[in-house]
Amino acid sequence: MKQAVILAAGEGQRLRPFTLNRPKVMLAIAGRPIIGYVVEALAKSGIRRIVLVVGYHKEQVFDYLGSGEQFGVEITYVTQEKQLGTAHALAQAASAVDEEFFVLPGDNLIDAGTISEFIKSKPETVLVKRVDNPQRYGVVTVEGGTVRVIREKPREEGMNLINTGIYALNKEFFRFIKTALDIPDVLNRMIEQGHVIKAMETGGTWLDVIYSWDILSLNSAILKGIQPVMGGIVEANVAVKGRVAIGKDTVIRSNSYIVGPAVIGANCEIGPNVCILPTTSIGDNVVIEPFTEVKNSVLGDDVHISSGGTVEDSVIDRSCSIGGHFVACRGEAEVNVNGELLQVTLGAMLGEGCKLGSNVIAQPGVIVGAYSQVRSLKTISGRLPDRSLVV
Repeated sequence: MKQAVILAAGEGQRLRPFTLNRPKVMLAIAGRPIIGYVVEALAKSGIRRIVLVVGYHKEQVFDYLGSGEQFGVEITYVTQEKQLGTAHALAQAASAVDEEFFVLPGDNLIDAGTISEFIKSKPETVLVKRVDNPQRYGVVTVEGGTVRVIREKPREEGMNLINTGIYALNKEFFRFIKTALDIPDVLNRMIEQGHVIKAMETGGTWLDVIYSWDILSLNSAILKGIQPVMGGIVEANVAVKGRVAIGKDTVIRSNSYIVGPAVIGANCEIGPNVCILPTTSIGDNVVIEPFTEVKNSVLGDDVHISSGGTVEDSVIDRSCSIGGHFVACRGEAEVNVNGELLQVTLGAMLGEGCKLGSNVIAQPGVIVGAYSQVRSLKTISGRLPDRSLVV
């Protein structure tokens, strides 16, 4: 196969507040949107012709990828006006695809080696993977390398072979869509009518972004492959250990301690006396004041964290301003996502443009909506809607 279709139209409701103003494929991990890693992996695998299905905030995808020339690929855009499902999205690309084509989500992290192996498969084939938490996905029943059925979020124990949402298909697929909205429903219909759908199992890197804390898992996986870069100014008595990338015009003040893997963007001011610990990504134009510790977290562009803070296992979106002695530590919590109760272990999730006063304590698992304001000396927990005011 020489052509891929990337499904990038989705809104990502379960990723709120981080998808309030951007599609989920544009969530930034280690300084780049997820869709950038997907396109790069395709290019490394020799796939240069891409059909990109866009929808929600599509202009952001256009602005970032353009014609694809900077990535060494050629991109054709088609639009899914209403985000009704993966099969509906793929149907929008029917007139733009070859007889055989490769389909993958734009919000999954997959390595180029896995793609290179899979594109050798003949249509119709599903890429499957064994995971520890199959309840989040569609589980695939496979017998002798052939798919028998794909079931969404089954409750049965012991079923851990899941559908990655990555497929080798041909134009025959479009005849079976009819009223179906999702690709697994179409494949089940094809199986019922006698089509043989193959399964290829991968042991390579594959990660999905479903919930806001999945950003941390992707960040950790991406940082494993970073290369050390010293693009800024590192003052005296700064300890830098492991693989750390520091952007242009960033200043790391004296007595700071940085342990990689970590990425620090451009034009940042870090320290003095700041501790950056492994699997942390920091965006551009970020200020972290003295005696603050950041560990296993993702900070967006233009974030300002005042002195004496502790940030652990947290995601802080762009343009947040946080007062002194902020605490967001890792812990167990029950989180409600669209009525689904989930047990998680994490710190705080702060949406875009939040303003927190000094001495704010964020309980583990708190999700703070975009543009919220929290006065000083408050403890926040649970889920706060966008534009909340805590006084």
